[in-house]
Amino acid sequence: MPKVTYIAHDGARSTVDVPVGENVMRGALYNGVDGIAGECGGAPSCATCHVYVDDAWTDRVGGPAGAAEAELLEAAACEVKPSSRLSCQIVLSDALDGLIVHLPESQY
Repeated sequence: MPKVTYIAHDGARSTVDVPVGENVMRGALYNGVDGIAGECGGAPSCATCHVYVDDAWTDRVGGPAGAAEAELLEAAACEVKPSSRLSCQIVLSDALDGLIVHLPESQY
């Protein structure tokens, strides 16, 4: 099972196992990781699961957000960066074992 490390805005780390086929947002929600709200449940229709993909992982998760995802990110509460993604759109595979994402200061 792939491991994902969520790094909070204050530097606190949470590393959890997330099943292959599940997304990064649900991995956080199911494991009690603070900092991801996921208000829409992964529909993608909000930006409350905004994360910054660690630079070492950007290419492996599919690069920058696509047009529809980028449009939703415009509503994000915190700064949108080139590494910004909606965590509901990052689906785990064995190739993403060890993925690191950084959480913004707030989702609202």
